[in-house]
Amino acid sequence: MKYKSTQQVMKIIKNKAQIRNFGIIAHVDHGKTTMSDSLLANSGIIAPSSAGTALALDSMKQEQERGITIVQANITLHYIQDEKEYVLNMIDTPGHIDFSGRVIRSLRAIDGAIVVCDAVEGIMTQTETVTRMALDERVKPVLFINKIDRLIKELRLTPEKMQETLANVISNFNGLIDIYAEPEYKEKWKVSIQDGSVTFGSAKDRWAINVEVMKKKGVSFKDVYSAYQEDGDLSALVEKAPLAEAILGMVVKHHPPPHVAQKYRIPKIWKGDLDSDIGKAILNCDDDGPTVMMIVNMALDPAAGPVAIGRLFSGTVKDGQVINIIDTKKEGRIQSVNFFMGNQREMVGELSAGNIPALLGLPDARAGQTLSTVKGIQMFEGIKYVSEPVVQMAIEPKHPKDLPKLVDVLRKLTIEDPNLVVKIDEESGETIIAGMGVLHLDIATTLIAEHKVEIITSPPMINYRETIKGSCGPIMSKSPNRHNKIFMKVEPLEPDIAEMIRTGELSDMKDKKEVAKILREKGWDPAIAKNVLMFDSRGNVMINGTKGVQFIQESTDSILTGFEDVMKEGPLAKEQMRNCKFIFHHFVPHEDPAHRGLSQLGPASRRACLGAILLAQPTVLEPILGIEVRVPQDLVGNVASVLSGKRGKVLDMQQKGVVSIVIGEVPASETFDLSDVMRGQTAGKAMWNTHFKAWSEIPKSLQAQTISNIRKKKGLAPEPPSPNEFIDKD
Repeated sequence: MKYKSTQQVMKIIKNKAQIRNFGIIAHVDHGKTTMSDSLLANSGIIAPSSAGTALALDSMKQEQERGITIVQANITLHYIQDEKEYVLNMIDTPGHIDFSGRVIRSLRAIDGAIVVCDAVEGIMTQTETVTRMALDERVKPVLFINKIDRLIKELRLTPEKMQETLANVISNFNGLIDIYAEPEYKEKWKVSIQDGSVTFGSAKDRWAINVEVMKKKGVSFKDVYSAYQEDGDLSALVEKAPLAEAILGMVVKHHPPPHVAQKYRIPKIWKGDLDSDIGKAILNCDDDGPTVMMIVNMALDPAAGPVAIGRLFSGTVKDGQVINIIDTKKEGRIQSVNFFMGNQREMVGELSAGNIPALLGLPDARAGQTLSTVKGIQMFEGIKYVSEPVVQMAIEPKHPKDLPKLVDVLRKLTIEDPNLVVKIDEESGETIIAGMGVLHLDIATTLIAEHKVEIITSPPMINYRETIKGSCGPIMSKSPNRHNKIFMKVEPLEPDIAEMIRTGELSDMKDKKEVAKILREKGWDPAIAKNVLMFDSRGNVMINGTKGVQFIQESTDSILTGFEDVMKEGPLAKEQMRNCKFIFHHFVPHEDPAHRGLSQLGPASRRACLGAILLAQPTVLEPILGIEVRVPQDLVGNVASVLSGKRGKVLDMQQKGVVSIVIGEVPASETFDLSDVMRGQTAGKAMWNTHFKAWSEIPKSLQAQTISNIRKKKGLAPEPPSPNEFIDKD
């Protein structure tokens, strides 16, 4: 059955009060996609009989086979409440931590979130992570407690005990809002049964109730309880209290329409001048203002090419419109404006502010970019990813003739998933892909195979980082022709400043005065704060500490190439550097420009940086993964011994119903055979997930061996170089 009709929806969409942009966020396996199915069935997009098993939004073959959502899906629902029609733009997001980058981008496009949570397991770590991300973006949460049937059938709770359990889940959720919401939303955004911002139900069985439904339909918890008793009839409950009605009713009532939400969301996510004409147009979600849109997702259509999907904050997008991609200073012409109806894309010709358009004809666009008809406007705040790629593997095509095809497939994968990093190792010519975890890479290689490219993969390898623990006074290196001298100092960079560089709050794109102001507020000396030469996105900085030296302006570019080289590959193991603050202390250049070009200053700067690092107590860091294991109570000891056998540790234990949850951490390098060991120790009864947690120094006893192993793998001599190889005495 074709969706309600694009014309009908287009009529309503002009009135902002009748639009809602919302998303569904949750812990992996708590039932988001099953719930989405019921909502689609209600709008006539899929047959009601297949709701809950169709997993209609999981359009990738991978998603259907693994039963998890990987790619966020966009969909538009038509909903009628009290004879008023609404257009609901919905985004279903992944719950698995390896894909949290996609969750964060989806949040940028929506104003409200339904947090789905399992009645038995309650609030889990990932529920906490996604709720925190939503509150960070000023996205208003409501709560759907799913799998109520488990309380009755598995735990056999009495109605009183059931209400106590649910009250607990609600108060834990409000606890998160207390911790993570900004002061003015702490009370306003708490959820409660009384105002209908909490709904209970079973997505699999397709029923749900909240205060509004109870009042309207006269359904109570007793009816739910009796429906699950031996001769209970679920179909009567489903008919009386269909899931979609309770959930979508809650969205219409509690989630703000776009013109209301943008007034308080924009100051948080856009740092431009709110009093300018553009600022006012974005704040007011003005159809007649300049077009301003942020792309949150790129999809690839085999026939039509890349599709840029995003939130239109101001103006109207039309077919044929010329638009600037602000981040890359390029422009493109929109071939056609579409929006999603289920997994179908409908051509609509134009869409106004407050909607989620899908644009064709912008091959250079990428997720996270800002589009506008006005050149040079302030971009939207960068999206902060919670994690960084920590595992990598080398891949090559089985048949050399497939190389161009492989390159093309990888290009497509990185368009759709910016958290997957592809790089070509210049020395070996290998293609390397890096991801958030072993699962992330596993899915990437399966997707490559689906494009009919046979590949050979190396075993996954852990990415390490290098940093320094001490500092080193000025040391000197000469250029290859011995005519230029560079003096360099290095010291550890404050972790909070390094983090601001990695998230893009401090970057070379920012106004110099603004950067100096932020650094002064962080306690930097004003003279140093205004002399930043370069921020390196890995969390390092180079500062100009020279005084009155000639030719410095024209030489800095050459000197920075040396610095950048070293930040990509540190001296100990050719891994990326982080948290280093370099001070370019003094410079003695040659008079003749021919003797101080890039070929001379680049190597001199590189050697100065390497020598300084090697004298400042350099060390190698390894990625530590947080791990959460769900396991029957009697096997907790076995899980603890698996973790301690892998240099891990248990940090906390919680009882959730019949399950124990062990929260711990374990070095990523120890996790390759984790599933075999864990299965063996728990007879397959443990379920777990891991997420990147922190970089931590490798224990002293393992440091030398690890460095030597990494170096051998990279074809280097096992021993790292000594400082004397880079430092020159006069």
